[in-house]
Amino acid sequence: MTDIDCYHEQLQRDAQFLCSDQRMDTELVDRLVLQLNRIYPQILSDKEAHKFRNLSIPTEVRLAELLKHLYGKGDEACHEFYRGLHIHADDIYSSLPTRVKQRETADSKWTNSVAVYPERFVLNDRGPLFFLSCFSFVVGIAMLYYYGEGETLRCTGPFLHCSAARLSKGAKDVLITYAEVGKQKN
Repeated sequence: MTDIDCYHEQLQRDAQFLCSDQRMDTELVDRLVLQLNRIYPQILSDKEAHKFRNLSIPTEVRLAELLKHLYGKGDEACHEFYRGLHIHADDIYSSLPTRVKQRETADSKWTNSVAVYPERFVLNDRGPLFFLSCFSFVVGIAMLYYYGEGETLRCTGPFLHCSAARLSKGAKDVLITYAEVGKQKN
């Protein structure tokens, strides 16, 4: 439904549905007529309200005449009828063909304009072999430093200090302690 469509046109489209819907019973039609008469007497006068509340005429006929009368009164009268229907029978109001079409149009516009991206909670997409190779490398360096003797392994001290930067506090303390002990041995 666009903004160009008015309540006058909507009532014309919904009239058949309203007249055939079983939920539009005598009580609901009377409430709508009374609301239009009491709140908007310029739309429905006392004489007209009495005519539309006459119980000797079947409800379907009275409703069809009421809709025809409101259609003849113009857009404001149709708007007030929809407002009353929304207040007194929201389930009927929401199932009107024009409302259903309006919701479908709004839903299709909304789904086309919003891209849905599935959430991914992946810390590392390289896989378990990459993790094992990195872990093995770090364990190898640590073992070389801890068990290694000689001048060639002295260069691993600065490397271990830099490696400790991204570790937790406990692991960092252990790694730096090993580096300091290695310097004191030499």
